[in-house]
Amino acid sequence: MNIGEAAKASGVSAKMIRYYEATGLIPAAGRTGAGYRVYTGTEVQMLRFIRRARDLGFPVDKIEELLALWRDRSRHSADVKRLAQEQIDGLERKIAEMQAMKDSLQHLADACCGDHRPDCPILTDLGSGPVGQRA
Repeated sequence: MNIGEAAKASGVSAKMIRYYEATGLIPAAGRTGAGYRVYTGTEVQMLRFIRRARDLGFPVDKIEELLALWRDRSRHSADVKRLAQEQIDGLERKIAEMQAMKDSLQHLADACCGDHRPDCPILTDLGSGPVGQRA
């Protein structure tokens, strides 16, 4: 199938497929006599794998490791689990950071009267600069 068909079948845009080829994440596709890329079912499956890993937040370098483990039939599942647990730990850190941001913003929003007066603790806080650099 051509790159458009592979993109549709895998959920990965043609632009990203070309990028993954250029960076070596996936092997270069075969070419027709006219130079068009041709993808096999195996390559589309690999693209689906990459898409799912990206959907789960894995960075490209970790996807490379996962792909290598996926191809290695003598792999240890402990290696795969370690990568998944590292991703879970990173997601938990991001969730905690985002919850802290939400809580801070909620506190500011609760302190704002939201009326016709110009005084606004949200703008005052934003204008005071990053924590530790306030005047």
